[in-house]
Amino acid sequence: MSSPVRAYLLDLQSRILAALEQADGQPFRRDAWTRPPGGRLEGDGLSSVLEGGALFERAGCNFSSVQGSGLPPSATQARPELAGAPFTAMGVSLVLHPRNPYVPTVHLNVRLLNVQPPGKPALSWFGGGMDLTPYYGFDEDAVHFHRSCKRALDALDPDYYPRFKAWCDDYFFLKHRGEARGIGGIFFDDFQGAGFDSGFALMRATGDAFLDAYLPIVQRRRDMAYGERERRFQALRRGRYVEFNLVWDRGTLFGLQSGGRTESILMSMPPEVRWSYDWHPEPDSPEARLLERFLPPRDWAAGG
Repeated sequence: MSSPVRAYLLDLQSRILAALEQADGQPFRRDAWTRPPGGRLEGDGLSSVLEGGALFERAGCNFSSVQGSGLPPSATQARPELAGAPFTAMGVSLVLHPRNPYVPTVHLNVRLLNVQPPGKPALSWFGGGMDLTPYYGFDEDAVHFHRSCKRALDALDPDYYPRFKAWCDDYFFLKHRGEARGIGGIFFDDFQGAGFDSGFALMRATGDAFLDAYLPIVQRRRDMAYGERERRFQALRRGRYVEFNLVWDRGTLFGLQSGGRTESILMSMPPEVRWSYDWHPEPDSPEARLLERFLPPRDWAAGG
């Protein structure tokens, strides 16, 4: 059952890399790796990273397929009875950090997890989603991104988008700061649906919608003029991104706790970040508008 998923994920990664290389003008560095049998993890993957590009200051798009002898705590929060069970996990994970502060950061992940509890039937479930993290908000960008997500999921089930949009708003939230990481998108985890075929269809709908959801926004914003003020604010907001990934993100924790490849796991980190003590934006500024209008959850698919 995993073979068609692996084939789809490798094709998805290839299509995305080709489109991003065309947009940036610089090739990704492709780093194929393997973990031989006998260790904590075994499997293989292809890590692809672009650094110092004309468009992307840092971009990563990774495929991995690994097998392990025991599920880590980050994967069994909702299913403690599966702790320590043998597993297989495969997926594509992408994070793009553009150079221009007017171009938003974006994240995509689609994955399959198979678990074999001792003495019980095997279990499979899908997870993933995509979310947008702007530094300067534009209504038309937020509406486009969310309507792209909704259109992709409505083709499968009209209940999916509102359900997974709300899940995304709840998940990508920095509890220690009481603020969202970005403007959300869609997110689902431990999804079984009506069986393997429906989960696989959801994975494909999500992955296939990504380029149309994101690249039109890139083209609108990539040539906007910016200065030191915008770069400083971008670095501050990137700090929030780092905080979320290291403190709350289950995918990052799963990779680190399961003994995954550290360089591939941490490719999601931005190249330059900044923290300033007790920073607050100027009233009525574009920076304040991001926090006040764009970060609180809104019905962007309906026009915001």
